[in-house]
Amino acid sequence: MCNACGNPAAPGHWTEAGSATPGDRLRARFHRARVLFEILRPYGLEAHDGGVVPGIQIGNKAGANTIVRNLTEVWAEAERLTGAPIDPLDPRYLDDH
Repeated sequence: MCNACGNPAAPGHWTEAGSATPGDRLRARFHRARVLFEILRPYGLEAHDGGVVPGIQIGNKAGANTIVRNLTEVWAEAERLTGAPIDPLDPRYLDDH
């Protein structure tokens, strides 16, 4: 994969299963990014998916940013940036999403 542009595009994530059109896949990606943003915000992190290149950008308030390929890498990178474990299955997140 090209580090500059992300081509060729990575195959879709399993959370996009059932997306019939490219627009459906893009909406699924944006929804996933919004949920990640809400989960990571209390940890001082941000998640962003611009929909242009494969991956999710994770950053902190100190300016450290990384692009990860999938949700598994999101949690590992978030824990690396914070130095603390993050539980994406914490009941406070499950109630809202």
